[in-house]
Amino acid sequence: MMIHGFKSSKQDFNFGPWKLTAAKTHIMKSADVEKLAEEMHMPSLPEMMFGDNFLRIQHASGFGIEFNAKDALKRVNNYQGAVKVACAEEWQESRSDSDHSKEVVKPYDWTYTTDYKGTFIGDNLVFSVVPTTERIDTEKLKAREQIVFFEEVLLFEDELHDHGVSSLSVKIRVMPSSFFLLLRYFLRVDGVLIRMNDTRLYHEVDKNFMLREYTSRESKVSKLSHVPAPLFTEPNEISQYLPVTQTAYEKLEFPDLPGLGNTSVPAP
Repeated sequence: MMIHGFKSSKQDFNFGPWKLTAAKTHIMKSADVEKLAEEMHMPSLPEMMFGDNFLRIQHASGFGIEFNAKDALKRVNNYQGAVKVACAEEWQESRSDSDHSKEVVKPYDWTYTTDYKGTFIGDNLVFSVVPTTERIDTEKLKAREQIVFFEEVLLFEDELHDHGVSSLSVKIRVMPSSFFLLLRYFLRVDGVLIRMNDTRLYHEVDKNFMLREYTSRESKVSKLSHVPAPLFTEPNEISQYLPVTQTAYEKLEFPDLPGLGNTSVPAP
């Protein structure tokens, strides 16, 4: 069924040797979702599954990185769920009056928590991933540089039977000198837990690499009593109150190609 007024869109933006593509289309049909869940050996998939949505950054020579829901869900932990099950039981007790609470606790991660950082693309050429001490220059990102392209793509969302939210979305902004991408997994289980996994990707036009930073944050809601409740639904606001549980800092180095270091873009 088509959502009234919704149009599928596929936007391409050329940035020097890079082609950025953002595809946004309808929510997957339930029959397709069931088929995909079977293929992925998962009891169910998120209620709002945008299996054909993606954001792709591809170099003219073929290599690149893309972000899509299917690959993100492959990173969901389907078998080792001790912490998650304990959390689910705690959540179930706090919701014992609910008809749905019994059916949510299954032997899989019903929160769809994923540590997905993107999917490399390219036949013979791909990025080399190396640990780095370099960091994304957030001050530079705060500079008032013209934004020449912006897009946000929702990959999946589930309202956990009206007891919270689990969502994955990716957005990118392109400036004349660089581009910056944020992939965010956000989980709120009402009264129990808030978790956030962020992947940031940054590239400056004169560099032959991208920086990728992964940060996982989490807190039990019981430890957030000092935080105003309205912030619980605002990922940007709540993140500063969530302790960091995991980080990874990487350099995605480009494969050796003649002249690849020079990726400068003429000012528009």
